[in-house]
Amino acid sequence: MTTTSKPPRVSNKRRNSAHPLHRLLDYGSQYRQQIWQATTFSIINTILDLAPPWLIGTAVDILVKQQDSVLGKLGIQDIFWQFLFLSFLTVIIWIFESLSQYAYDRLWRNLAQNIQHRLRLDAYNHVQELDSAYFEESSTGGLMSILNDDINQLEDFLNFGAHEIISISTSIIILIGGAFLILPPFISLAAMLPMPFIVWGSFNYQKRLEDRYAEVREKVSFLNSRLANNLTGINTIKSFTAEEYESARLAGESEAYRRSNIKAIKLSAAYIPLIRMLVLLGFTALLFWGGMATYAGVISIGNYSVLLVLVQRLLWPLVELGEIFDKYQRSMASTNRVMDLLDTPINIIRGDISLPIDKVRGEIEFKEVTFAYKNREPVIKKLSLHIPAGKTIAIVGSTGSGKSTLVKLILRFYDISSGTITIDGIDIQQLNLRDLRRSIGLVSQDVFLFHGTVAENIAYGTFDATHEQIIAAAKITEAHDFIMQLPQGYETIVGERGQKLSGGQRQRIAIARAVLKNPPVLILDEATSAVDNETEAAIQRSLERITLNRTTIAIAHRLSTIRNADCIYVMEYGQFIESGTHEELLDKNGVYASLWRVQSGVS
Repeated sequence: MTTTSKPPRVSNKRRNSAHPLHRLLDYGSQYRQQIWQATTFSIINTILDLAPPWLIGTAVDILVKQQDSVLGKLGIQDIFWQFLFLSFLTVIIWIFESLSQYAYDRLWRNLAQNIQHRLRLDAYNHVQELDSAYFEESSTGGLMSILNDDINQLEDFLNFGAHEIISISTSIIILIGGAFLILPPFISLAAMLPMPFIVWGSFNYQKRLEDRYAEVREKVSFLNSRLANNLTGINTIKSFTAEEYESARLAGESEAYRRSNIKAIKLSAAYIPLIRMLVLLGFTALLFWGGMATYAGVISIGNYSVLLVLVQRLLWPLVELGEIFDKYQRSMASTNRVMDLLDTPINIIRGDISLPIDKVRGEIEFKEVTFAYKNREPVIKKLSLHIPAGKTIAIVGSTGSGKSTLVKLILRFYDISSGTITIDGIDIQQLNLRDLRRSIGLVSQDVFLFHGTVAENIAYGTFDATHEQIIAAAKITEAHDFIMQLPQGYETIVGERGQKLSGGQRQRIAIARAVLKNPPVLILDEATSAVDNETEAAIQRSLERITLNRTTIAIAHRLSTIRNADCIYVMEYGQFIESGTHEELLDKNGVYASLWRVQSGVS
């Protein structure tokens, strides 16, 4: 049965309490110049966009006052020249408005792409640095939701929402300033009275929507986790005829996502009608009191018409403010999730001692090593082990005895609880992590091949390898013959996780990959446990060649594959209970001898 783990959650200790917008601005500090440029052009565009009402008011003023109009007072007496000048000014304003729109649109959208690109790469690179324990508590779907969906939400807001907020703010300031310059104070106050309530309502809605959209982002993570997990385990679902069961589980996750969205929609949908009513109050006050003031001669007909059009122009942006805040809250909820991921501490600290791969001898030593997975009893208990350079040792034991954990500790997928692990006498925690891992080649039972060609998978990690080197590595592992029988040979696409190949074929490609890497230390973790006898024999012949004069650690259930090891260790409950060569262990007639008799059929 396929199961789904919940997406990563960040503990309260790690969670940053700063507002997500502040966190985003701090993160995007290198783009401040671009932000200021985009903001400036947004303001310029808004100012120019508000010019048409003034042009209309000026035209009305020319018709009503003629030589006494605003342009007439500036020295243009002839009506023809007044309208010609006004037409020329209109063309200039329109051109600069178009240019400023092109500028702000390009700047904001490029900014969105730049931040999105950097944020996704930084988040992904940070995830690569996290230890294996983090991934045990996380799900692939949850991480995919953060790295893809959440960052896309942020892009959507920066593309359009940022300009709209700046535009509305600028329009309000110009309207308020213009009203107080033109209208008597009591009319201006009446017209502007709804504004504080609009601003207060907007921020109040923002706070109330914040938690609801955080819940929406959490639910979509669960949904993505379910989808990713089920698609990965589709063959298991089919083999257990669990399609209806999984469909029902997916329906449950989708329903939870739908309900959380409905809760957010219920609140956000009420915003626009309320804003309409508040704007109506201001517009009606201006319509009535401004009209009466115009009739009394306190303000001109032109100024009155300008204010009416400006208020009407402000009506629709304010109505759209609800949608803008909706985008804003969605993006801030996503920003919090991405920033929380970036704030996840890296527990595997890189050492600063360099160890060039050509200088590695491969002597490995465990000294009183103890290790326990999170919230579990120790898997390794004060274990000591010395592996001479260039020798082959094997570790056998029952499932859960701690064999594979040793591999993870050598590669520093986890850090030990106590004790010391050294390579060539240097504590691996002090070694440069990349140098450590470059010096070790791992071939595990669970082979992972990337979607790509056979050649690309063999050369993975040795990206500068030539085609001749790739073929040579394949021949050493006896993989060349079956590769040449594939439809496109080395250019055959292996499919996701190598699903187009058999288990034995995948295993030999993995060994060829390790051969091409040519590491001083080779680790074989159950490398032949899932293959048939013929493939095992081929792999065994390959291993005899590639382990020569190379430090090799072989973990195996099949004792026939490790009988020629220089030393064999029997492991139980995190400790070694027997050690020696194959013949020595048989003479001891202990656990190893018992296992050998079972596997070889000797009574």
